[in-house]
Amino acid sequence: MVFTILGWIVFGLIAGFIARAIVPGKDDIGILRTIILGCVGSVVGGLIFGLLTGGLRGFEPTGWIGSIIGAVLVLVVYNQVTGRKRNRA
Repeated sequence: MVFTILGWIVFGLIAGFIARAIVPGKDDIGILRTIILGCVGSVVGGLIFGLLTGGLRGFEPTGWIGSIIGAVLVLVVYNQVTGRKRNRA
């Protein structure tokens, strides 16, 4: 049980870091928020891909892609809601 939770935390951290790298600009959200972003994004992406493909994918490549896309969507929404990351000209 503990290793499962640690696995999802690491999975969320990786998905969150990749999402932060994809979305342009600087994020000042820290490690904890990055983990939360990745975990929430994994759930969102998993649900979206599950609906589109007819099942959950877990640690398969499609699951990773769905998690990263979900994390990007969550990060964009988070930035819009909080007003963070204004592009400077």
